[in-house]
Amino acid sequence: MRIRVKDKVKVISGKDRGKEGMVEKVLILDGKVIVHGINIAKRHVKPGKASKEGGIMSIERPLSISNVMILCEKCARPVRIGYSIVNGKKIRICKKCGGVFDK
Repeated sequence: MRIRVKDKVKVISGKDRGKEGMVEKVLILDGKVIVHGINIAKRHVKPGKASKEGGIMSIERPLSISNVMILCEKCARPVRIGYSIVNGKKIRICKKCGGVFDK
């Protein structure tokens, strides 16, 4: 996966197009990511063991990884990711400016 936890991403398609957020979780097998504050869904919950109170809860649903692009700090725009080997380690780089994502 090119996108990892704590990467800042921008949504490029769907109902939340144009919004930015931090990746909270990457679901590798499903090819999806959960982004903080993006793709919020309402869930009606009955009172039970898990939640003492019932009601309507807001939860973040996964987005397809193809619907987000990583934001480069140097370019300040969504970019594609490339790879480079430095000192025997594989690092992620910006395809536009060559900036490094892995510190």
